[in-house]
Parts: sequence; C-alpha cells; structure tokens
Amino acid sequence: MVAALLLAPACAGPGDSATGTTAREVAATLDRRAAAVMEHDTAAYLAALDPRAASFRAAQRTELHNLADVPLESWAYEVKEVTGEGADRVTAEVELRYRIQGYDTAPMSSSRTVELVRRGEDRTWYIAADRAADGAPGQLWQQGDVEVVRGTHSLVLGVGRRTEELRRIAATADRAVPAVTGAWPEPWAERVVVLVPESVEDMAGLLDSPVASYRGIAAVTTGEVGGSATAPADRVIVNPGAYGMLGDFGQRVVLTHETTHVATRAHTSAATPVWLSEGFADRTAYRQESRTAPEIAPELAEAVRRGDLPAGLPTDEDFGFGGDAAKLARAYEGGWLACELIAQEWGEEKLIAFYEAVGSRSERDGAVEQAMHTVLGTTPQDFTARWREYLRDRLA
Repeated sequence: MVAALLLAPACAGPGDSATGTTAREVAATLDRRAAAVMEHDTAAYLAALDPRAASFRAAQRTELHNLADVPLESWAYEVKEVTGEGADRVTAEVELRYRIQGYDTAPMSSSRTVELVRRGEDRTWYIAADRAADGAPGQLWQQGDVEVVRGTHSLVLGVGRRTEELRRIAATADRAVPAVTGAWPEPWAERVVVLVPESVEDMAGLLDSPVASYRGIAAVTTGEVGGSATAPADRVIVNPGAYGMLGDFGQRVVLTHETTHVATRAHTSAATPVWLSEGFADRTAYRQESRTAPEIAPELAEAVRRGDLPAGLPTDEDFGFGGDAAKLARAYEGGWLACELIAQEWGEEKLIAFYEAVGSRSERDGAVEQAMHTVLGTTPQDFTARWREYLRDRLA
C-alpha cells in the first residue's frame, strides 16, 4: 500500500503573545543556541543548557551530533508564548524553523515546548527541557545519527539503516523524478527529500500517529496542500519494513507515487477528493509499467468478477488507514481507474486541467461538480456511470 498525507541562525523574535523582558531574554538564549547549531559548536550549544540538567545535556549533545551531516541552510526559533513571566522557571511555546540546503525554499516548521530556568548571580536563562509540543511530530535526528545520501534529484536521510539501502532508495527516487515530470507538465522543484527511519515505530513518531496505521504502508508524503512555490520541500517518509518487502517494481511504484504528491502539492487543496489525488499519483506511477489493469487492481477486479460493482467513486473515508486492507486497496484501484478513464476519454491534457480546476478551489462543496462541467462537459452522475462501465470493460 502507498499513501499520502496531505505538512540564518537567528531567532525570529517573540511573537505578539510573547512580549516583555522575559520573552526577549528567552529569545536571546535561543538565538545563541541556533547559532551554535549552524556553527556545529558543541561548547556553545551546551553553554545554553541548564548546567544542573546532566541527563538533558547528554541527550542534547547526542542530538547535535546526530545533526552533523544534515546540510542545514538555516536554523531559527520564534518564541510564540511564555508562561511564568517574572518567575525563575518559565515555559516557552516555540516554533523551530529550519531549511535543508538546496531543497527547502522556505523553512520547515516544528512546534516545540521549551522549559528554561534562571541561574547564577547574573540571573542567566538556561534551557532545561525541549520537547515536541502536544500534537507535533518528532524529528529524525532525535531518533539517532542521521546518514545522508545525495542522489541526482534526491536527498535521502536515514537513521539505523545500511548505507547501501539508502543508496538504492536514492537511485529509485532519482528515477521517479523524471517519470513524474513526464506526467505532470506544471513547474515543480524536480527534487525530493526522503526520510528513512529505523522502524515503523519511528516512522509513526515522525508523523505523530498510531503505529498500527502504518504497518502495511510502504511510504507516505507529508506537506501542506495548496502551497506556493516558496513552500518548504515535502518529505517522503519510508516504512523500511513494508518498503523492503517489495521488489524493484513495487519500490519504483511507491516512490513514483509519493513523488507525484510532491510535484502536485501546489495544485492540491482541501477541495481535492482523495480518489483524485491518489488516483493521479497511481496513474503516474503505473504509466510506464507494462502491467494489465487486473494485475494493477486485483481486489477491484475480483469484486467486479463476482458482480460486486461499486455504486460510486471511493469516498475519502475509504482511504483511511488501519481498517480493512482489501477495502483500502479497492479505493486506490478505483481512483486509479477513474483517472485512467479521464485520460482515455478526454485526454491527458484534460486530466491535468481537471486536477488543477478542482485544486484551485479552497473548499470541497461544488468543486468536483464545477470542474466536471467546465473541463469535462459532464456531471458527477454521468461520470460515475461511465466509470462503472469502464470497470467492467477493464477488469471483467
């Protein structure tokens, strides 16, 4: 299974809700820490930490070491809110913003909760704790030493995986990028960042989601839909166990599918139904592969042969993880065949135009109906009827 989710060394300064002397002092402490990260200065990095927090200091030394090979272009903190103003111990809600050189055109953002204490005669603020904010995912370098493999069109960051495995992933991603460019004519970065954690448990930690949701999923793509050209690069996160069980064909399909999400993100919005975004990604992944429709869509083919033809296009809920694997497979297969139908009956250019027309809307209501009318000259009812007949023709 494949899936998609549609997420300079100086502090940006306190936000509107983080004003006052304490907030400015906290920001200055985080400034010093950011500069130490960019300069790979261990002594300066540790100097910003509470001298009495021995275990925290040891963990932070390890974390800085884990970051050593990551090609950072920037690392900065923005203080959003400080509670405990005037006390000797405060809690700051902070946005960590960082960029990977050559890949991020805007900073990635990570919400952090940072605790600080005031020590000594000069009442200096020191960082005593730093953790992901509630509901925020962890970072790869917090899981172990990050190994970096550079491909022609890819950057692979791995923890606890063999170098040769990371190189193979980079080679497959390098093949995926031109394949996606051949299917998606709109400009995009034509490069991809791939994260390879040590286990599915670590993958779930990077997504702040239950482990059970990803056990059978080979990879997911994170990133905000409807982004601009200056948005940070999406991250393709690989489940090493599920991905490793696939052969060359399956691995090509997975990374081409996920790379498609990276390329189309700017034209994907809350209005885009999952059947369209996933169907288009699958169509791109399979378009250069010599497999028949029943081979690509075995679950749906079996349903059609036993007379269990779907009544309608897959709903967003049909793509939920952690449920019936066969139902999930049929949803992906149905979305793929819907995009195949558009390309066959209306043409490749109309498929692209339809995708963009839907994604240009900010809300779901009426978006698909309007795009079907203006781009395809049809209605959802007529399209669904054609799709059901198309399933019979391709899969029976």
